[in-house]
Amino acid sequence: MFKGLANLGSMMKQAAEMQGKMEEMQENLKKLRVSGSAGGGMVNVEVNGQFQAMSCKIDPSLMQDADQEMLEDLIVSAMNQAVEKAKLQAAEEMNKVTGGIDLPGMQDMLSKFGLGG
Repeated sequence: MFKGLANLGSMMKQAAEMQGKMEEMQENLKKLRVSGSAGGGMVNVEVNGQFQAMSCKIDPSLMQDADQEMLEDLIVSAMNQAVEKAKLQAAEEMNKVTGGIDLPGMQDMLSKFGLGG
């Protein structure tokens, strides 16, 4: 019986450590900046590790051409590229926290962050 309690205590300690690491990871992801570009670098979008757009830079020459549809497509493309890069970085951060261990329920949690498969 006491062995079971010791195991439970150890599991509780590990869970608390994991929670602390997850909170640290979330803070790191807020600070992470990843950029995506389109149109040969004429449109650049920067997102953080939580997939929030932080900036969008458009080459002034695109504004002169006034091709709204092309510009919209380039912005979407750059945004998607930046988000994909952020997902990869976030997955790497998660791997650091879990040590590569496949924890029960982890895939469900990752999918909530857009990281699961």
